[in-house]
Amino acid sequence: MNKRFSWFNATSLTLGFAFLYLPILILIIYSFNESKLVTVWAGFSTKWYGVLLHDQAYLDAVKITLKVAVVSSTVATILGTMAAWVLVRAGRFPGRTLFSGMIYAPLVVPDVITGLSLLLLFIAMGLDRGVGTIILAHTTFSMCYVSVVVSSRLVSFDMSLEEAALDLGCSPFDAFRSVTLPIIAPAVISGWLLSFTLSLDDLVISSFASGPSATTLPMKIFSQVRLGLNPEVNALSTIMIAIVTIGVVTSSVLTKRASVRRQRQEQAALAQG
Repeated sequence: MNKRFSWFNATSLTLGFAFLYLPILILIIYSFNESKLVTVWAGFSTKWYGVLLHDQAYLDAVKITLKVAVVSSTVATILGTMAAWVLVRAGRFPGRTLFSGMIYAPLVVPDVITGLSLLLLFIAMGLDRGVGTIILAHTTFSMCYVSVVVSSRLVSFDMSLEEAALDLGCSPFDAFRSVTLPIIAPAVISGWLLSFTLSLDDLVISSFASGPSATTLPMKIFSQVRLGLNPEVNALSTIMIAIVTIGVVTSSVLTKRASVRRQRQEQAALAQG
């Protein structure tokens, strides 16, 4: 049955996309504004990007943010993958319900509660708040997202491939490294990119976990916007949008290539069989 694309559907779709992406487009356009007043267009210019590159406070915030994002995403990916493996492959074991609940709790707990609980934990442990505590906080809430992504791929994983590797003499670790990991690699990469994006974007938890010597980029932007709109913020936001877009496109390309390669391998195996 053919469904016609009505004017109502076209209008709804257009308004929906405009509501989502028009503010971002306006922000990008005004990042090239000559005027210091962000709401008044005075001509095309890239001077605010140059000013941004010489603003040491923003550069320090960028360095801290990227360091935290890379380290926390990597650790969260490792821990999240291990947690997903236990949930999917370990079967029923004592404490499994509590274990899964502790992993998925950060998904539903408000960021304010998570940040406050982590702050109280760091104070009780006597840890000085800084880059290290921010990494611990970001790893805590990022690993649950990785676990969800990787476990969804492990559920549909064909166990016969791993069993064949074990029958051919591979140890469990070698079978995981040579067979399982390459197949679930797109999910692992997607989990890392998701964690990286969440870390770049986090403001609430970072505000609780950071100290005077560690200011992340979202915290710097938020404090700057509270004092007044600045064209540098538009330029910086445009750069962040470009980085996230490149990451999403890269993840999509890698996932598509891995899917095509897996299909070719399956077709080759069927042809040989």
